[in-house]
Amino acid sequence: MKQPWIHNAKTDWWFILSPPFLVLLIIFLFQNQIQGLENHYSFYTWLFLIVFVDVAHVYSTLFKTYFVKGEVQKNKLLYLGIPVVSWLLGMILFQFGSLTFWSVLALVAVFHFIRQQYGFMRIYARFEPNSWSKKIDEIAVYAATIYPMLYWFKTPRAFTWFVSNEFDWFKNLPNYIPLITIAYVTILIIWLFKTVFEVFKTKTMNIPKTTLISGTFLSWYFGIVYFNNDLLFTLLNVISHGIPYIALIYIREIQQKENSQLNGMQIFKSFSGIFLFIGVILFFAFLEEFLWETLVWNEHFSLNVVVSEKLFQFLVPLLVVPQLTHYLLDGFIWRKPKKVS
Repeated sequence: MKQPWIHNAKTDWWFILSPPFLVLLIIFLFQNQIQGLENHYSFYTWLFLIVFVDVAHVYSTLFKTYFVKGEVQKNKLLYLGIPVVSWLLGMILFQFGSLTFWSVLALVAVFHFIRQQYGFMRIYARFEPNSWSKKIDEIAVYAATIYPMLYWFKTPRAFTWFVSNEFDWFKNLPNYIPLITIAYVTILIIWLFKTVFEVFKTKTMNIPKTTLISGTFLSWYFGIVYFNNDLLFTLLNVISHGIPYIALIYIREIQQKENSQLNGMQIFKSFSGIFLFIGVILFFAFLEEFLWETLVWNEHFSLNVVVSEKLFQFLVPLLVVPQLTHYLLDGFIWRKPKKVS
């Protein structure tokens, strides 16, 4: 069968499919050394993982939206309305308390992360007809991501998505862990048997789709359920999500477009342009985190800027606008992806 690569086997493997496998391999080989990094170099792990990967991937969306000539004009309501709605929604949520604000934002982020895995699966299954097999793949992706999150909601973890106690409102629910574990294992077994059966029957395999689903199972299970460690969770969560997204943006919105379609962004298509592309998103990422650190968190560095409590209810939702806009826009900009050969 023709393998449905987004760009080609080499690029897809290194930047989209391999991150969860490579990170897991590094974790199992160097777990003690990784913990040493966290203990002695937490600033640098934060700078690389949170700023240069997690926050940077948010700004890579600019190259599919606001940086594309004429894109905003096509749908002003969407591109101008969502940031405004994000700020207003944030201010409303903040009135119910900062914990409510961060808890809702965390759930939106979780949904975004889950849907990204589903979206990649759909891209890699784009040549396949709708069938019971594809339905099993879809169910498998959701099981691979939702089960670990439900486990986290009910079981104390040594890490957070944004802030402590953000998922506390689930802890009073009856213990559903045994039931969902049975469902999870059952779905995993069905998906494995289905995949093996198809290989024997057709003598072919959709390599990127199967790898993507396998990596999703591994990264979410080990990152959330198996390991109970902040840095290990961040490594698996951030790298497996951020790097593939940045790669997809560059491949689809720059590399695979003709120069005539880039409308002034041809400079990013050259070899040196890749580094310029990375430099742009890193600049915006660092700028945002600099504002967070100096005005809100004061964890990694501080300029001793004092912000009043009254101003906080406007400032924090404003700083969240890029992130929430990214989450919400993603529900629209990937709905009808262009066919990739």
